[in-house]
Amino acid sequence: MEPLARSPLFRNLPPLLLLLLPLAGSGGRTVAARGSFWHITDLHWDPSYTVTDNPGLVCASTGTRPAPNAGRFGHYHCDSPWDLIDSSINAMKVILPEPDFIIWTGDDTPHVPNEQLGEEAVLSIVGNLTRLLQLAFPKTKVYSALGNHDYHPKSQMPPGQSTMYEQMAQLWQDWLEPESQRTFQSGGYYSEQLLNKTGYRVLVLNTNLYYDQNKLTENVADPAGQFEWMDNILTRAAQKNEKAYIVGHVPPGFFEKKRSKPWFRPDFNRRYLELVQKHHAVIYGQFFGHHHTDSFRMFYDLQGNPISTIFITPGVTPWKTTLPGVEDGANNPGIRVFNYDPSTLLVEDSVTYYLNLTYANAMRERWEKEYRLCEAFQVPDASPSSMHAVLERLAGTGCDLQKYYEFNSVSYDLSACDADCRVDHICAIREVDFERYEQCLLREGTAATPLAFIPLLIPTALTIYCAAL
Repeated sequence: MEPLARSPLFRNLPPLLLLLLPLAGSGGRTVAARGSFWHITDLHWDPSYTVTDNPGLVCASTGTRPAPNAGRFGHYHCDSPWDLIDSSINAMKVILPEPDFIIWTGDDTPHVPNEQLGEEAVLSIVGNLTRLLQLAFPKTKVYSALGNHDYHPKSQMPPGQSTMYEQMAQLWQDWLEPESQRTFQSGGYYSEQLLNKTGYRVLVLNTNLYYDQNKLTENVADPAGQFEWMDNILTRAAQKNEKAYIVGHVPPGFFEKKRSKPWFRPDFNRRYLELVQKHHAVIYGQFFGHHHTDSFRMFYDLQGNPISTIFITPGVTPWKTTLPGVEDGANNPGIRVFNYDPSTLLVEDSVTYYLNLTYANAMRERWEKEYRLCEAFQVPDASPSSMHAVLERLAGTGCDLQKYYEFNSVSYDLSACDADCRVDHICAIREVDFERYEQCLLREGTAATPLAFIPLLIPTALTIYCAAL
């Protein structure tokens, strides 16, 4: 508990953060007309982080990579130090101190071998972060989902009851209703009335059961019965005229920074897609993490109409992924506010805030607005039709794609998104289905839009041209 005693929550709030308070609302409508909630994900606290002159001894999560010039708030080769996590929660408290609720989509332990953790260490890390959120937002409902790193061994979520599910439910007992505790203990998932309001529902899934690295579910048709449960919950939601949000950690589809890299096993991916297509009329938003990047995924009906969107919120950890084939997979720490219509659950907008890690280490911590979705991409809201329009803008113009690409790493990677980069991102966003994704790669790989064609051939020209607009 020592880290909590050092929390800025018990000290005066940084004056610079107070300047961010007006940014949580909307310029077009009054704040009172909107609901707002936080989404925070992928904190990946590394308790071993130490600022030292020896770049090889900064943190366990570097692996064999050195971390030269590491600072108080972290390093791009490391997972989050406590000061970074504390700073992110403190920024949430200052920017939007009274959210309607908070979505927390997991991955709390560092990227280290299983031998360096253990059940007790995982539960201790999740417990510390749970208490930090509770201290910052004591009256706020938190809908918390398990990440694949919130278990020991990591990613090996069992398709049935386990002691770790039970202990995690105990940590989150203040947030879970009795029925939620029961289903969570049996499979790590649950559903509740959103904010105890009639007609509103949230499904918090354990999609780690579908992760292709989970050996325990490799030959299981419906791990923990979650697909059947999800189908039943959404069927009853339709009968009751309920509107639902879906929350999870590992999303279906493909990773936009590595071509043809899926997360789900094929059958699980297909079943998830079919359930969204079947129940899209009651699904008003899907919120996931895992990528550490900022992106989204589109779902379409059989006629090609946009029916649902997954919003992938960037992570707090700046850790540069070691996934083979990803050239520069670091990011600046990010957190996100979603605005929604309380009468319909329509997602109206989002605002992403970030910490420029280089600036924070050299000068001072400064969480600032990175961008507002509707403002940046000129759409009226964040409905599926509007997000489809965003996708069309990305696919059709070099500068919108470049803007999105820089947001994708939370303003860390400012290099040009070339032709291959364009294909990887557009197809990952457009096609969750495995077969259609491969078809998209072939189709988009031979296509070039009039505006994007020349800049994509000359990456430097793209960045100069777009910056001048």
